[in-house]
Amino acid sequence: MKKLALVCALATLAFFDVSAALAQDKVKLAIGQRGNWDTSVSEVGQLAGIFKKHGLELDIVYTNGAGETQQAVISGSVDIGIAAGVMGVLGAYSKGAPVRVIGAETTGANDLYWYVKVDSPIKSLKDTDGKTLAYSTNGSSTHGIVTAFIKQYQLKATPTAMGGPAANLTAVMSGQVDVGWAAPPFGLDQLDKKEIRIIATGNDADAFRGQTVRLNIANANYLTAHKDVVDRYMKAYREAVNYMYTDPNALKVYADWLKISEAKAKRTRDDFFPRAAVEPDKIVGLDTIVKDAVALKFTANELTKAQLDDLIQIPPR
Repeated sequence: MKKLALVCALATLAFFDVSAALAQDKVKLAIGQRGNWDTSVSEVGQLAGIFKKHGLELDIVYTNGAGETQQAVISGSVDIGIAAGVMGVLGAYSKGAPVRVIGAETTGANDLYWYVKVDSPIKSLKDTDGKTLAYSTNGSSTHGIVTAFIKQYQLKATPTAMGGPAANLTAVMSGQVDVGWAAPPFGLDQLDKKEIRIIATGNDADAFRGQTVRLNIANANYLTAHKDVVDRYMKAYREAVNYMYTDPNALKVYADWLKISEAKAKRTRDDFFPRAAVEPDKIVGLDTIVKDAVALKFTANELTKAQLDDLIQIPPR
């Protein structure tokens, strides 16, 4: 009887160990712009089983831009937001919003481009006076860049929130907006067919060239209550980034998910997203960013070191 009891006890312990191993913490994510290479880290990582390995199940919602992503995080309807515009995040935090930075998302802005119909008389940003100049949502990286364009080039264009790349293409081709924006792989076919023409990239804005432009953020209350989950999320995120640049199968996973060719997937990654652009552990140009946030009127004053230390809480590797 004693042996039987011991066997039963061991079996019970084994059952609970297996159950614990199978249990997955569910994390709600809001991600701007479905399909961009940089915003696909979580999706590709989940499809490849990387997040599951770290005990996480991702519940992903896609938004029309970083402004919507940020609001979802602030309201607590999601736990983590991917690709929030750096200026929007600084502005929200300065107003007391419960948002914290858990990683850099994209550094540099060459992936973002502004375009016109091929037969448009607009040849450069300097030709946009009196024209509509699109961005995605308020507080997004595209909003910050358009604001910087207007200040830097002293433009008299009308900044216009137009949502994601698909909505922009429809608006440009139908004449509802003069200058639209996109990011690859979106628009590559139209560029190749010479239906649209690029007039500027995000790197044409001095305030964003070579600096971190988008961030991964978490709701501050969620971060306090679930620090271990956020730490594991970022460990899995780093592993997923590495997978996307070192494992040949990653391009197939990305391409199959978006239903595009592997050649287009490779072009998107290799031509627009050097690996350094999506490394999450360092926010580049922070000293300049806090000054630009004031100049572009996203914050009333520069955030102090104490405020930045509170805002930026990137989990250690």
